[in-house]
Amino acid sequence: MGDLWRSQEMQLVQLVIPAEAAHDTVEKLGYVGKVQFKDLNREKSAFQRTYANQVKRCDEMQRKLRFLLEEMGKAEIVDLETKSQALQDAVANSRSGFEKQHDLDELEVTLEELEHDLCDISAAMTKLERSKSELVEFQLVLDRAGSFFDSARRSASIDSNPAQTTAGDGYGMMEAPLMDGNQYTSDMQQVSRDPYSTTSSINTRLGFIAGLIPHAKIASFERILFRAMRGNMFLKHQEVGLVMDPAQCEKQNKSVFVVFFSGERSRAKILKICDAFSANRYPLPEEPVKQASMRSEVNARLLELSQTVEASEDQKRTLLLRINHDWDSWMALVKREKMIYHSLNKFNIDVTSKCLVAQGWIPTKNREEILQALKEACLESNAPVNTVFHQVYTNESPPTYFESSKVITAFQSVVDAYGVARYREMNPTVFTIVTFPFLFAIMFGDIGHGLLMLMFGLYMVLSEKKMEKKVKNDMVEMAFGGRYLILLMSIFSIYTGFLYNEVFSIPTTFFGPSKWVWNNSTEVYTMPAGSSPYPFGVDPIWHGTKTELTYLNSMKMKMSIVLGVCQMLLGIGVSLWNYLEKPTGPQSSERDMLSIVCEFVPRFLFLTFTFGYLAILILVKWFSGSKADLYLLMINMFLSPGAMECGKNCETSDPLYGLGGLAGFLVFVAFCCVPWMLLPKPFILKKRHAKKSGGEAYDVLSGDDEDLMDYNGTDVSQSAGHEGGHEEFDFGEEMVHNMIHTIEFVLGAVSNTASYLRLWALSLAHSQLSAVFYEKCFVSALESGSAVAIVIGFYIWALATFGVLMIMESLSAFLHALRLHWVEYQNKFYQGDGYQFEPFTFTNIMMD
Repeated sequence: MGDLWRSQEMQLVQLVIPAEAAHDTVEKLGYVGKVQFKDLNREKSAFQRTYANQVKRCDEMQRKLRFLLEEMGKAEIVDLETKSQALQDAVANSRSGFEKQHDLDELEVTLEELEHDLCDISAAMTKLERSKSELVEFQLVLDRAGSFFDSARRSASIDSNPAQTTAGDGYGMMEAPLMDGNQYTSDMQQVSRDPYSTTSSINTRLGFIAGLIPHAKIASFERILFRAMRGNMFLKHQEVGLVMDPAQCEKQNKSVFVVFFSGERSRAKILKICDAFSANRYPLPEEPVKQASMRSEVNARLLELSQTVEASEDQKRTLLLRINHDWDSWMALVKREKMIYHSLNKFNIDVTSKCLVAQGWIPTKNREEILQALKEACLESNAPVNTVFHQVYTNESPPTYFESSKVITAFQSVVDAYGVARYREMNPTVFTIVTFPFLFAIMFGDIGHGLLMLMFGLYMVLSEKKMEKKVKNDMVEMAFGGRYLILLMSIFSIYTGFLYNEVFSIPTTFFGPSKWVWNNSTEVYTMPAGSSPYPFGVDPIWHGTKTELTYLNSMKMKMSIVLGVCQMLLGIGVSLWNYLEKPTGPQSSERDMLSIVCEFVPRFLFLTFTFGYLAILILVKWFSGSKADLYLLMINMFLSPGAMECGKNCETSDPLYGLGGLAGFLVFVAFCCVPWMLLPKPFILKKRHAKKSGGEAYDVLSGDDEDLMDYNGTDVSQSAGHEGGHEEFDFGEEMVHNMIHTIEFVLGAVSNTASYLRLWALSLAHSQLSAVFYEKCFVSALESGSAVAIVIGFYIWALATFGVLMIMESLSAFLHALRLHWVEYQNKFYQGDGYQFEPFTFTNIMMD
């Protein structure tokens, strides 16, 4: 917990790395994961950097690996959603040299060969599948259209049956005959009347075109044919179901069709229409013997193609299984190398010295571990010299780094969402661990609802190892990340539920019956002499009475003010620790007595002597049983200082009577705190600046310019310490800045205190909503006596409880607790304008 109070101490270090050991050094530091490299080549674009070609090379290899992964996913060899965890395991195993057997150059050649082999196999399989699909469609045409010709011949040979089905009755059906004998003559004569016909009606023969067409287009296809041919055609079709389309390589619902026509011009028109409708045409012989011969030939070719396709699939699957065995280590290697080259691109290169110069931030406590990693890298790379490691002294603000466990991470994320703490600034997370779930519980207090949330939180905590390996959507990921926060919120909700003595808005008597008894003579509840109040929480006797809301509103409203003032005073108190140890550099700090005297003290006195006084009056009234009117006391405090009255029913013996003199003194001190916060600090800062400017240090008289430059080319005089220069001071700007903060604090003391009344409002809303759902849905169903009504009423009540109270109300309470911490609490001491420590580490390797 000590590391949570303030961020860890950081150092800016410079590394002079031999070129031979650069790669291994960065790799070792990536496994340590405690160095945040600075980009020393910001003026260069990504394409101008030294290792840009290596990064491109890794990108290309990564693309090939993604292609292999997609192929494995299509073959259902791997689950793409669980591949990220496998990649993390490969990264963890790589620390022990698991993938040292794979050289990057060898891997590049291997991936090139694998991609080429897979592309060849896929292209061959695509061609085979297209040929197979064409043969399947041809087979369907032979079966369905051939059966039509057989049926037509059988029907045409039956001339003696007058009830034979006509062509008009069977239009569009394969089993119906094309036409009987009379219609054949009539149609042929009708065809012979074509002015472009050069044959007699007797010698005219019908041509036909057969094929498959998507079933959804058959109606439009038939209509266009009829209009284009002016009715001089005959169409037969039959649906065959889902068929693999050779062109699009996807299954479509298709129909077999046969179009009969006469003349070459008609054939040309029909062929164009078939092409427009993406109809696949196939040659269909008219003679039954040729049809049977072609059918057997197609079946034989289909069998051969099926065997070839199966053999190709087995070959491809065997290759993919071999790839799957090494894919994780390959991807981990490529991603790691890419990260290494990205980091190397941030370094400066000294060509003459054959070395690389790097700068970065490290935690002071990890200095020895980093030095050990540098020595190991130089030994493994057989570098002629060791890496030079030295600290750079600078006034630059270091990054903020907190080492937190998985339990603390959720609370730290709540604070970081507002803003990352400054370097060595007091961390609000320490108190937020308790105050956030407690304020949430005040608005969500109910034993039953808390137990439901507890079960949800416990489920995520107990199954966290299993859930970590699963890919979750955004909502589940957010809930899982805050599982310990939800767990604490549920525990505090159960606690406040016991304080309110409510289970799903039903009053409980866990701590015994109420001591109040009904007096028939006076028709009011009275407490017998010698009886004590309810041992814990709100007395359940208040539930259901006429004065329930009046009592609970008064209690919760005053409780909200007391809690709000206490948390705001806590925030002002935390600011004292910021002033006692104010960082002036990575390893230096000072005690800011000016801010303590001119900011902390007047702010603490102002808030304590105004709303802190109100909180004390509330507590005194609760413990003493005073009948004083707190509204009147606060009004007199500001408008009538010195007034002794405390209300109509307040007697002179009341503990809160006669506080006019004290209230007047407190108001006087509070008003004096306003100029105290506003005026002294800017003038003192101006005087300090004038004194510092008058005693300014002498300039350097001699020496080479190179002596003033460090190894990286930066001015040592500006980065060596506090002596090198001073900040400009603008008195007007400082005065305006101080005025804004003073006005903001004084007005914010009123608005922030009033803002805590949301605790009362949401607690009341939650309790009343729960009571309404219970009484109107479930109790009304129970009173009806109908089993069906009871089941329906319970179902509606359960849905309302889960949907409205457990989801919407919990989210509302969460957001209000978040606002109270961000605005009312943290603005008293928290700047939140730092930046996060983001070290170079291989643990961040994830799937794209």
